[in-house]
Amino acid sequence: MHKLVDRSRYIFYCLFIFLAGCVSVAPHTDTMTEQDASSMTVEMQKTAWSALPGWHSDDMQSAWAAYHESCLALTRRGDKVWKALCDAAKHVDAIDGNAIRAYFEAHFQPMHLRHDDGSAVGLITGYYEPILQGSRKRGGIYQTPLYLYPRGVTRGQVLPPRAKLLSGALALEPLVYVDDPVEAAFLQIQGSGRVRLAEGGEMRVGFAGSNEQPFKSIGRWLLDRGEVTPAQATMQGIKAWGRAHPNQCEAMLNINPRFVFFRELPNNGNAGSPGALGVPLSPERSLAVDPAYIPLGSPVFISTTWPLSTQRLQRLMFAQDTGGAIKGRVRADFYWGTGFAAGELAGRMKEKGELWVLLPRLR
Repeated sequence: MHKLVDRSRYIFYCLFIFLAGCVSVAPHTDTMTEQDASSMTVEMQKTAWSALPGWHSDDMQSAWAAYHESCLALTRRGDKVWKALCDAAKHVDAIDGNAIRAYFEAHFQPMHLRHDDGSAVGLITGYYEPILQGSRKRGGIYQTPLYLYPRGVTRGQVLPPRAKLLSGALALEPLVYVDDPVEAAFLQIQGSGRVRLAEGGEMRVGFAGSNEQPFKSIGRWLLDRGEVTPAQATMQGIKAWGRAHPNQCEAMLNINPRFVFFRELPNNGNAGSPGALGVPLSPERSLAVDPAYIPLGSPVFISTTWPLSTQRLQRLMFAQDTGGAIKGRVRADFYWGTGFAAGELAGRMKEKGELWVLLPRLR
């Protein structure tokens, strides 16, 4: 899946790799239909199904389970449009890819998303659910806390930057202690993860709020100081630099003033952590989007490439999450799943791509 890329494209990728952090926020619940989008000639362009590259080669069976998760969330909210769509889905054979494809073609209209200038190519990044090592009690190698949201503080209130928070500007209550401050910092970018506990078992942690400070790139800081080369300015490379320079690690992490607080989530086994839609994320089928442009729960067809590759990545996905750095119309974060292999792909993904949101047809 990986490839050697031309130098100019590779430098572009590296300079911006850490602008892609995904952190769940409050979901947007409005349903947009084909009729609603009919006058949005710049933002969306009505498209024939035959114009979607790779539409007929996608594995519809693997997409169907993720669509079912969106249906569960949207019908629970009493959305009448989605109730009708999801009721119709109950009559589709879940192992018949052609029947699933026909269902989408009958009930949805593809709308090609475009920038204000009419261009259609945007940025596709990746995220994942990391696995950390930790303990409920501080001791030994477990010295780095993940913190709960401060008691008595109103959600959405602007709080001090990371360095001041950790210096005692507010009374913070630890949720769990992990063994690696760099991994803890990257968990803040991802927004959720798992902690394998020294006491046994596993804790799932998710986004509980932030200090509402802007995100700043650690990778950019290291590049400006000449600490890493463009080829090293990946998630994997920056983790390696932090471990090789433990005395400078805290200064590096404080460059990003944004700080995320966590909460313990129910342990749902192998299912993904819930995104902003409130359903478990599906590896390689869930997207984080900007809900100002793409309604949560919507099917979205994506055309991009595998990380650092020319191999096409074209498939039906679902807008089930949001992210603090995921802003704009043609912008998405691709959820790769849980663990090391998913992290390798997510950390290297910064690709050009196009998006088609599938809007319900009104009958």
